[in-house]
Amino acid sequence: MKKVLHLFFVTFIVTTMSFISYGQDAKKTTLITNAKIFDGVNEKLIEGDILIENNLIKTIEASIKAPKGANIIDAQGKTVIPGLIDAHWHTTYAYTPAAVLFLNQGDMPEVAIRSMTGAEKTLLRGFTTVRDPGGNPFAIKKLIDSGEYPGHRILPSGPFMSPTSGHADYYGKTEVPRDKDYINYWERNMMAMTSDGVDEVRLRTRDILKYGATQIKITTGGGVASEFDPLDVSEYSVDEIKAVVEEANNYNTYVTSHVYTDRGVRTSIEAGVKCIEHGFFVTEETLKLMKEKGAWISLQPVFKEDMTWDNPLSQHKFEGIVEAIDKVFPLAKKVGVNIAVGKDHLFGPTTAIQQNEYVVRLGKWFTPFEALKIYTSENARLLEMSGPRHPYQEGPLGVVKEGAYADLVIVDGNPLENLSLIADPEKNFVVIMKDGKVYKNTIDK
Repeated sequence: MKKVLHLFFVTFIVTTMSFISYGQDAKKTTLITNAKIFDGVNEKLIEGDILIENNLIKTIEASIKAPKGANIIDAQGKTVIPGLIDAHWHTTYAYTPAAVLFLNQGDMPEVAIRSMTGAEKTLLRGFTTVRDPGGNPFAIKKLIDSGEYPGHRILPSGPFMSPTSGHADYYGKTEVPRDKDYINYWERNMMAMTSDGVDEVRLRTRDILKYGATQIKITTGGGVASEFDPLDVSEYSVDEIKAVVEEANNYNTYVTSHVYTDRGVRTSIEAGVKCIEHGFFVTEETLKLMKEKGAWISLQPVFKEDMTWDNPLSQHKFEGIVEAIDKVFPLAKKVGVNIAVGKDHLFGPTTAIQQNEYVVRLGKWFTPFEALKIYTSENARLLEMSGPRHPYQEGPLGVVKEGAYADLVIVDGNPLENLSLIADPEKNFVVIMKDGKVYKNTIDK
């Protein structure tokens, strides 16, 4: 009996180990044929095939023989582009109504449900990666990265941080002066963070990094959605900004800051901030300083009709920034500063489709090639500022090249000739792939 049991266990172990070995060695392959390829960097299209093994691009050649068992997608002469990257997309604010957050009509489970389902919609618009500059998408990122739920890659900043009366201050006037031993519901759930003084901003920066942030987001100027900070104000002292920057640098990553005014931008850059969110009122002189320091400006081509605010104060502030936007894009292009672009969508799904329209809007100031390059390889370069905190290290993002992540979109037409194709992803994006997995394929329909 002992010999029988021994033989059984040996057979079981050998069989199991063989199965595990087979699973490790087996490669999932996909071959895209007959494609015109925009690589994210060069304007000239490449004609050929793309071989994908697991989640990475293995080979790009004029003609590739299909490996045995490969999934074959005939691109039929259509254009393959890298998955789009949004440099300013709030995963947990984009689909959550303002009343949930500001009037306490909801809670974090509601935010999570709206955000998780919204992430799939964002992916199916062809955005395979986002940089998230404020909120708590960490659990959503975990489930997406594990493959349990469909959605985009996320480089999270965690809760954006401001001083009292700043852009991240969710407290009411009746809570002034505030008991600093108490933090509100949304701070406890890492959606925003109010921090004051050098010691406290150091502590909160470390908290946010411990939670998994890939970069730190602070606010050094006023905002539209927030109640207590006019656009012209400066937030955080130089010493406070430098303290946050030092902690981020110690963690081998960087600080990005929400700010509109030229004064606020210059102060932030001189204190070590590496990326400016918005910066619509920046001057040419300050842009030149940013270029000199290798900093980035993250812009949004917002139009007046995009948003209507119930709060008259927010509406007034919003209208004040729209005129400046038409000036800052050509100025930034003229100076040659690093430019990233994103949607900054907030508070509901109704205008989320504008995420694609924003790419098209860049055509007002950029060629189609320049616009697509910004939304692919240029935005990817900004993401690389996170250094070792960048969560996707197997290959580059935002490009179609050997060794890169297989984040690809097949467009029915040539967006380098007709940028408006990007505006209708439901119709024109016939294949959407992220990490080597096909999430949409209507190419034969």
